[in-house]
Amino acid sequence: MASILIVAGPNEGDYYPMRNRTLVVGRDEGVPVQITDQRISRKHLQIRYDDARKQYLALDMKSANGTLINGRAVTTEVPLVDGDEISVGNSKLVFSSTEFKDRESAFANWKQRGERSKPTIQQ
Repeated sequence: MASILIVAGPNEGDYYPMRNRTLVVGRDEGVPVQITDQRISRKHLQIRYDDARKQYLALDMKSANGTLINGRAVTTEVPLVDGDEISVGNSKLVFSSTEFKDRESAFANWKQRGERSKPTIQQ
């Protein structure tokens, strides 16, 4: 199972286990992942599990400001892989193919992964 971590923006620190369900990300109070970012549409992004493909897929829901995955604009349904960075409004989310026991475990794993990607020689 997978999870979503919000790593930047007004809801930084939020953690959402996916549990093979569909999550909608947006500003609306009725969506499963509410982000209080004024540059995010009420229903901005959908992330769903495709049972036939055994894969999570992301789709921009015709949002006003668009969605980027790893810096690329989302125009169709996009398969997600572990570590994908999703930019919506002024917020950044990270997709993890792992569901963690709690928020602290999820962020510890994300921070550890970030340390591994840093260069060893600083200039």
